[in-house]
Formats: sequence, structure tokens, C-alpha cells
Amino acid sequence: MKAALGLAALFLLVSPVLGADKPAVAIWTPAELKEREAKLSKTVGPDHSSRETLADYGHHRFRYLYRDADGNPEQHDHIVDIVMVQSGEGTLVYGGTMVGKRGGGSAGEWLGTSLEGGERRPLAAGDVVHIPATIPHSFLVPKGKHITYVLVKFPSE
Repeated sequence: MKAALGLAALFLLVSPVLGADKPAVAIWTPAELKEREAKLSKTVGPDHSSRETLADYGHHRFRYLYRDADGNPEQHDHIVDIVMVQSGEGTLVYGGTMVGKRGGGSAGEWLGTSLEGGERRPLAAGDVVHIPATIPHSFLVPKGKHITYVLVKFPSE
């Protein structure tokens, strides 16, 4: 977990705010993330997740997600995802073929109902994952468990 927090701190320290005269520093401490996790766990929606944007810098943004069951697969044609697992456990499924692929609201954003094939990788606190653009992916969460992670999204080009 220290590695993930260290990587998160590095991203945060070098992230400028667009349009500002000077770079801004944003830091989210482990204690603050725990508080946010507790709040998110109480506002889980029908998709079994709760999320908030920690910061939006125009060309990249930080999100915080809490998930207590499997998520639908997604794919971003032009966005890279960096995932830093903060707590809980789950499985990342990536690659393969997206079943039920449909537009997700933004150009180049796709949602599906499941993934056929692909790789499976268990995830736990401290894991850091790079998901390149165009790779379909989904998070699976064991019954009665949860996973919480910081998600950094930025353009692939």
C-alpha cells in the first residue's frame, strides 16, 4: 500500500492546474481517503459503485471509487487508466471480447455486459495497474467484499 500511496503522491505533486499561474499541489492523505471511503460506502448506487472526482485538471483527472460487486466492462479508445488499490480485494479482467458492446455516452467510450476470454488478475491494497487505451476491462468483487481505488485518467495521445 505504501508503494501505491507513494506513486499517488508523486502524481499529485507534479500535477499542474490548467490555467493557473503556478502549479497546484494536491495531496490526499491515507486518513482522508479512509474518510472518503466510509462516505462512499454509504452511497452505493444500483451499479454497485460509488465515486467522486478528487480533482480534474482538464487533460487528466483523479477519481476515487468504491465498488461492492462486479462492474460492467468498459473500454476507452483514447483514455489510459491508472488504478491504485487502496483497500479491499477484487479481480481485474482485461482483454478478450466485450459482449453487449454499446456506446457509453462519450465518443470512444464503450460499455458492455461481460467479457469473454481475457486475462484475470487478483487485486489487493497496494497494487498499481496501468490499463492502456483500447483494452476492455472490468472489476469483479467477491460477494460480501469491496474494493476501493484511486483512478487516474489521462489521454493516450
